Amino acid sequence: MAPSTRALHDVNVLITGGGTAGHTNPGIAVAQALVDAGLDSDQVHFVGGERGNEATLVGEAGFSIDLLPGRGIRRSLKPDAIKQNLHSITALVRGMAQAFSIVRRRRPDVVMCLGGYAAFGATFAAAVLRRPIVISEQNARASAVNRLFGRIAARNALPYPDTVLPGGVLTGNPIRRSMVEAVTRYDRETARTELDIAQDRVLVAVWAGSLGATRINQAIADLARLWRDRSDVAIYHVVGTRDWDRFESLATEFADDNIDYRSVAYENRMPALQAAADIAVCRCGASTTAELAVAGLPAVLVPLPIAPRDHQRANARELAESGAAFIVDDAGLDAAQLAALISPLLDDPDRRAEMAAAARSVARPEAASSVAHLILDLAGVQS
Repeated sequence: MAPSTRALHDVNVLITGGGTAGHTNPGIAVAQALVDAGLDSDQVHFVGGERGNEATLVGEAGFSIDLLPGRGIRRSLKPDAIKQNLHSITALVRGMAQAFSIVRRRRPDVVMCLGGYAAFGATFAAAVLRRPIVISEQNARASAVNRLFGRIAARNALPYPDTVLPGGVLTGNPIRRSMVEAVTRYDRETARTELDIAQDRVLVAVWAGSLGATRINQAIADLARLWRDRSDVAIYHVVGTRDWDRFESLATEFADDNIDYRSVAYENRMPALQAAADIAVCRCGASTTAELAVAGLPAVLVPLPIAPRDHQRANARELAESGAAFIVDDAGLDAAQLAALISPLLDDPDRRAEMAAAARSVARPEAASSVAHLILDLAGVQS
């Protein structure tokens, strides 16, 4: 049982998980919120996986991290999958031994589990060694690791009202402070000036992660061809690195047309793009949907068809039901469908404003702070 009161300088928190930015960045957001609440950065330690991006992301954020061997288990009986899974299990056992050593040595007051295979070892060690666990789920449908440990966790922080974990507390999906501040500090005019987008055009922003999505890219290319004579529209197309060679020449194709079409392989000014845009076309990962809500950006959301438990569609549901977004199946996505959804919005600023307000109505920009206070409360710190 946690003591009734604790001093902030006596509290140590361990955050475990990673593998993708979608797991790691919410953990960093909570770590930053803990520092904002009064902890020193050396009182928050991360445990992640060797194969993920967490070493770079966590280090850049100013926190320490231990990396464990291992990788996810493939759900297949093919010979190569079985061979890989045997290696994964061996690495997992080694990682478990290291995780026990880390948890014993650090004796965290609370362990926060972000989910994913990278979180398993340290969370299992915390359970065995009786350290309190807080689950912070990012997706509307909880990961296998979070469902497993959510049964014994002291607190389950939920990103959406319909996320199912026992005794859950609705906090929202934690977003890094820098992202929230960046999106909310921009006004539309300033953001458009930074991106060199005309103030009087309706801006459709398109992105699908760092790699991109071929189906979305092709549909947007064809949509630009349908709209090439429109002088009231701009498309800002973040293609992604995987398809860049294929779509790089599109800007040249539309150079003499009325439409303002821009394409880039990668965009590191996403807060400016979200603030400048009138409509988004994108996937619906957990961080993306949370950011769309904070930005108040109407959207056409295209769930990744291979997402486990179809969690991207579930992520999109709250925005869609609020009236802020349309959900379109990847398999049927084409320019005609996009035009049918977006064209009525181009000449209707009132409808766009209604959708923007609907998006903001489900935003939870204080999610990181809410999860941090769950952790501090469990550690016995009076807030």
